[in-house]
Amino acid sequence: MTGIIREPRRPEGFVPVGPVPPGIASGVLPDDDEDVCRLSGEWGVFQKLRGHRWSLDDLLVAHVAAQEAVEPRRCLDLGCGIGSVLLMTAWRFQSARCEGVDAQQVSLTLARKSLAWNGVGDRVAVRAQDLRSPGAFEEGAFELVTGSPPYFPLGEGTLSPRSQAPECRFEHRGGVEAYCEAAARALSPGGVFAIVASVKQAERLRAATAGLDVARWVDVIPREGKAPLIFVAVLRREAPSMRRETLTVRERGGQWTPEFVRVRASMGMPTRAPGSWRES
Repeated sequence: MTGIIREPRRPEGFVPVGPVPPGIASGVLPDDDEDVCRLSGEWGVFQKLRGHRWSLDDLLVAHVAAQEAVEPRRCLDLGCGIGSVLLMTAWRFQSARCEGVDAQQVSLTLARKSLAWNGVGDRVAVRAQDLRSPGAFEEGAFELVTGSPPYFPLGEGTLSPRSQAPECRFEHRGGVEAYCEAAARALSPGGVFAIVASVKQAERLRAATAGLDVARWVDVIPREGKAPLIFVAVLRREAPSMRRETLTVRERGGQWTPEFVRVRASMGMPTRAPGSWRES
């Protein structure tokens, strides 16, 4: 059996930008427990129907990374999972060679399907590696590094039985400290590291920058009037100061804020929901 190839839900008049992927013509199809959803432009991402799926966090770290990097030649995504951040970065920087490392074979299999579906296997690759291991990636070689570490230390919650979920949510192979150490090894001179994390991890990140400086900090407010739940930080070597910002995703009435609309536009996504101003 074949899984689900989801039709894009787009507002009238929306025209996707960027390269058109081979899609079905690639010969790669989702298994019966998988689907393919639209990501940036016409690109798609393979996911388990009941497993780890791409999220707002992925979109925001890819967007902030793209704002900070200046036409990087090589990009690295640490703990790339199903490859959503990696793919958005590759979509945004279409001349860059992009690489992802992850230790979960289930996620890597999905990521490789996505690379074939989008026709980018000649410049984007994923490898089975623990990001903490020597030789997991070429050191000092990447102008842009991204990371989305798990949000919870082991023991702070119940492990989900869903495929991929325990490793994606809990720190089986290190948390923000491990990601910062790996990024410091991977970055070329002048390179940029963008990381998304829970606000509960903020002090841990500030204490574990592995010799990098925090150059930008974006607190993400899910809805006007609420407290931030996550943040995106940008780290560099020898940053003179830190810019502190907030980004609000929704207004009180549920509408996307103008700033979040700009985030979506920057990554090739519709700026309003089909048939309405409200996402459905």
